[in-house]
Amino acid sequence: MSKRGFILRMGGIVVLIALLIALILFLEPERPGISRAQAAKAAALFAVSREECIQYQEEKGSSYFTEKEKNNWYTVYMDYLFDHEGLSNEYTESTAAAANQDLTYREAKRLAGFLGKNYADRVNLNQSNQKLPFPADLWWQIYEDAAKAQEEEGLKTLDVILYGTPNQMENGKPWICYTDKGDFRFEGLALDAYLDRKIRVFVRDGEIAGVSRQVTESVVYENVWLEEITGEKLFFHAGQVPRAFVLPQKDMDKDIQVHHIADLHVKDGVLEKIRLKKDRIQGKVLAIGEDFVEIEGYGVLSLSENFRVFKVYGEYEEQSRSNILVGYDLQEFVAAEGKICAALTVRPFNGERIRVLLMDKGFTSLFHSDVSLTLNCDAVISYGDKEKEKKQLPAGTQLTIRPGDDYLKAQRVVITPARDKDGIQIDSLVRDQGTPVYGGVLEIREEDGKLVLVNDLLLEDYLKKVVPSEMPAGYEMEALKAQAVCARTYAYQQIIGNSYSQHGAHVDDSTNYQVYNNVASDARTDTAVDETCGKILFYEDEPASTYYYSTSCGHGTDGSVWGGSGEALPYLKAVELQEERRCLDLHTNQAFAAFIKNMEIPSFDSGYSMYRWKALYKGSTLGSKLEMNWIETIEVTKRGAGGIVQEMILTDKDGKKRSCSDQMEVRRVLGSKDLEIERKDGQVVDGWSLLPSAFISIEETGTAKDGSRLFTIYGGGYGHGAGMSQNGAQGMAKAGKGYEEILGFFYEGTEIRDVVAAY
Repeated sequence: MSKRGFILRMGGIVVLIALLIALILFLEPERPGISRAQAAKAAALFAVSREECIQYQEEKGSSYFTEKEKNNWYTVYMDYLFDHEGLSNEYTESTAAAANQDLTYREAKRLAGFLGKNYADRVNLNQSNQKLPFPADLWWQIYEDAAKAQEEEGLKTLDVILYGTPNQMENGKPWICYTDKGDFRFEGLALDAYLDRKIRVFVRDGEIAGVSRQVTESVVYENVWLEEITGEKLFFHAGQVPRAFVLPQKDMDKDIQVHHIADLHVKDGVLEKIRLKKDRIQGKVLAIGEDFVEIEGYGVLSLSENFRVFKVYGEYEEQSRSNILVGYDLQEFVAAEGKICAALTVRPFNGERIRVLLMDKGFTSLFHSDVSLTLNCDAVISYGDKEKEKKQLPAGTQLTIRPGDDYLKAQRVVITPARDKDGIQIDSLVRDQGTPVYGGVLEIREEDGKLVLVNDLLLEDYLKKVVPSEMPAGYEMEALKAQAVCARTYAYQQIIGNSYSQHGAHVDDSTNYQVYNNVASDARTDTAVDETCGKILFYEDEPASTYYYSTSCGHGTDGSVWGGSGEALPYLKAVELQEERRCLDLHTNQAFAAFIKNMEIPSFDSGYSMYRWKALYKGSTLGSKLEMNWIETIEVTKRGAGGIVQEMILTDKDGKKRSCSDQMEVRRVLGSKDLEIERKDGQVVDGWSLLPSAFISIEETGTAKDGSRLFTIYGGGYGHGAGMSQNGAQGMAKAGKGYEEILGFFYEGTEIRDVVAAY
């Protein structure tokens, strides 16, 4: 071949390749870009939360956008990025028009660098593409890799099935979407096209930063509640979201049963298959954990990964597993493939029974090495697989049960006395009354080589052994009735709270909840319980938090005693314990000192010895306790409602400081088993490892023999000071006030309801 021919041939090949490239570029559709606003939201949420962006903008007090445009949803993200090197005013205008236009290659390189220096290199920026739209799929590839690398820092990558947006719901909340992994905000994003698909999203603190892609168009709605069929449509609930699908053609003429749990197989938004789950079981729930439920008569059953709880009587509602109350049979459980896939709440809670964990001697542990007991009447002992093995035991039988015994081969034994009252004496326990006797049923469970004791009994019988342990039986009947209503209300809240559900109980018998059966029951406290039977205290439509304490200092505090503003408990008011219920301003140290040192201020409980008290403290003793040098100063830096100390700083001779940030910490730090307290009646008592209250004023009053500072603590009251003063209630009862008036005084705006009517 000649040289000229070779050149012509090679030139032709080059031209052909160029034509092919041009043809490919012409035929390949343009890859869609991503708006600056959406990319900015994703980038900002990569680093901080939406709330932090808003706070940053508020603290800065200005915006790069005009006054007219600064309230658009994206400005908080773009403002944050302008100030943190994610965006540059040199390339990106701070206008609404620019925010809604496509992100360019030049901007994408800078924004990718904000995610991490190595990600900027993945943006192939050159002279010809600087101002061209950066493809959305490339952006999300970079973003997903960056998100996975920092997942533990708050940004989560989730694959979710989208089953609800505001546009297809009657009462949908603006910018809230509903998925199988929870409800999320999605401000500024368009999600409707992904309905009934599985998508990959990035979430920080409940806000979707962006959607990278559709994972699959075929999804299964697991364990949904079928509501009704109308015409060709099947109506169901996916979580809280009501939805409807057209029935598959093959199922049009079938008798599809509703009011059942089902799996719905959906492809490309079309219902293709319905799998009903009809098998149900029912029984008293004995325990429930993260992955199991124990049901009387069925034993321990595993929960499926997508376990759901639905209230299906009255108005439909999706609930959580915390609504499954141990000791009750409010639910029917749906079984499929050997697991429990759903619980259907079919009846309301009536609160008839309570399950109490019995702690060991001294109330130090929930666990027992063994248990010895005596039966005061005939009883049945049930044990073995699903408690199928039973024995009749006569009155007087003595038993000792240890871990590993035959009775515990299924980890649980139940002793049911023939009579409900005082049927079992537990010889291995010691309480203030001596050896305690229990009514109801006793369950003994083996957990990790130790025993757990659960007493299942009627709530009213429980209260008869709580009230005398919390208030002296010799108190006025109206005070005892007030205490009974408080105790009943508190117990209802704890049953609903389900705190000990993994152990199959609601409360324990110590001061962690309410002291139970520490003192023998009494005819007077029994009467107080009987005459208030079923009555609990409500604020609006919820049981009130009926906190109580022993004695006031003449003035109570509010719900802020446990942190926060106290607005969550509006019925707990900081007022004087006098008829007028004045609220004094005792926030300064001077004002509170004048108040607490006045022994003559009248109050409903001013006649009690702990109404006023004082203690003398050596700086050397206090410093030794705190592993500091001698304490030189004690400064109260913040007081709450009613003058209670909320913050305090102690400083030693070396300048080392110790701060206390709540009333309980103040009481622990200043308490000591060697501390002597002089009460109002002049009697001196010691052993106060916890200071009686944080209603205190502290003064330096001289020098001890060892040369350290002497501090006098002037204090009043016994307890946290929020809710009902028990001695205040006694004083009011002595003055002729009824229990309803007493409760109305201490819990403003509440009302007494019969629990049956309340629910």
